[in-house]
Amino acid sequence: MIDKILLFPYWLILKLRHFMYDCGLKKVHRTEVPSICIGNITVGGTGKTPHTEMLIRTLLNEEEWAGKNIAVLSRGYKRSTKGFQQVPLDGKAKEYGDEPLQIKKKFPSITVAVDSSRVEGCRFLSDPEKLHSSKKARRCRHKNIPKADVIILDDAFQHRAIKADLSIVLVDYNRPIFKDHLMPIGRLRDLPERISSADVVIVSKCPPSLDAWQKSKWAEALGLSGYDQGQCVGFRKGGKKQNLFFTTITYDTPGAIYPEGDARYLYAKRLVLFSGIANDLPFKHFLSSSYSIMRHFNFPDHHKFTHSDIRTIADAADEFPTSVVMTTEKDCQRVRDYGRIPGNLKLRLFYTPIKTEFLSEEEKNRFISVLQQKLHV
Repeated sequence: MIDKILLFPYWLILKLRHFMYDCGLKKVHRTEVPSICIGNITVGGTGKTPHTEMLIRTLLNEEEWAGKNIAVLSRGYKRSTKGFQQVPLDGKAKEYGDEPLQIKKKFPSITVAVDSSRVEGCRFLSDPEKLHSSKKARRCRHKNIPKADVIILDDAFQHRAIKADLSIVLVDYNRPIFKDHLMPIGRLRDLPERISSADVVIVSKCPPSLDAWQKSKWAEALGLSGYDQGQCVGFRKGGKKQNLFFTTITYDTPGAIYPEGDARYLYAKRLVLFSGIANDLPFKHFLSSSYSIMRHFNFPDHHKFTHSDIRTIADAADEFPTSVVMTTEKDCQRVRDYGRIPGNLKLRLFYTPIKTEFLSEEEKNRFISVLQQKLHV
């Protein structure tokens, strides 16, 4: 009700936009090869990149997709390049975006590309010859692109111009959409009712101990009735079936950002922490179980580190000379871009990889079954 009254112009624009797509006044394109869309209806913080990586691992580990060409298409937020670009292993975050580069470095065998136009990007990945014959070929630095067999669309749920075979929407356990509001009062960038259009809803960042009763309450709050935990399925008004899953985040062993990183610092008792992500509280809480956090610097999401930022971090490290300096996996891509990190700081700079996992093996297997059904495998 608050959204419809205080934010009526924004609410009305969103309603009209979706109406035009739903009734055919605006064209919706289908991808030429099987595709999966991962997105949300909030601004950042739901874990799209870790879920994209989880999806890639799932595909690579399954016999049906292991030998196929998997492609990821992203917008490449805050990149300096224009148009369609293939992300190379030796690329820089400022040219392609920190998240696409992170994905490419983790999964070098797959194709990662960026394009602000999801429709054109999918067209080029589905048939690279179309790129070679277009004007964009002159701006694309890497033209030897294999034809994609499966395309994963990162953060594309709000892009109504393209329709994926499987749409996945993420909802943060710690910030439920049914308790949120449209921007700028809240963090919703789209209407909460849009969640009903997704094939799969994933409640992310759940505590590992989430029980069956709590899952059923979540299903009810999300508008699903008759939720079957074994089948991971509930029903919306009108009888539409929707799959509901729950995931949690885990952290892997920290790694050095630079080759000269000294692993002995990982055994320190003190920590200097910095990050530029939407919500670093779970990350901070995880590290606080092993370290005393002496300094914590929280920069805006996708922050480009400046000389002043690095100087501030280096000064804190000098203040606590035996401490380890830790950041997130996404931030380390942009740290490397800076290029003028002091040598003594390089020894102590580490990042902690993050992973997303289903709460149970049954949910994982059911998710794979949904993939097989939607991708026609």
